[in-house]
Formats: sequence, structure tokens, C-alpha cells
Amino acid sequence: MPVPGVSAAAIAARLSAVGLPTRVEEHARFTSVEAEVPEALSAESWKEVLAAVAEADRFGLLVTCQNGRTLRAVVEKPVPTTGDVGGPSHQR
Repeated sequence: MPVPGVSAAAIAARLSAVGLPTRVEEHARFTSVEAEVPEALSAESWKEVLAAVAEADRFGLLVTCQNGRTLRAVVEKPVPTTGDVGGPSHQR
């Protein structure tokens, strides 16, 4: 289970510290962190990469013959709560 309040910037910083160039993109419901992963990444670096993305809500690795390997981590934004969650049909 992801740690609440984990910031995408912190994940990006950890990936950058391993030497991976990162991109952070804001979306309506989440923030994504993407990094290109070189073919020659040491086992120790992989451990740090996996520890960093484990803090995200979701992550994955896309491998293509054209673009190489792209790592993506997603941090969900909190869903705003309202006083009328049930809608008009639930009001008394």
C-alpha cells in the first residue's frame, strides 16, 4: 500500500539521483513521473529504482524496440469530498 502524501517530486528526485533523466507531468487525477532506463543499469541501481517507484500508487516499465525502456510511476491526487456524496435521492 502506498504511503499517503508521497510526492511525485520525491520519486523523481530519487530516480535522478540514480542517474535517470525524469519528466514529471501533472494530470487532472494524478501526477506521473517518467524516466528512460538505459540497457546497462547495475543491480544496485535497479534496487534503488524499485524502492523509489514502490512509493507510487502504480508503476510500470514499457519496453519497445523503437524507444527503449521507459519507467512510469503514478501518484494519485486526493479525491475531493463533498457533503452530498449520495446525491439528491439520498437526502431526507
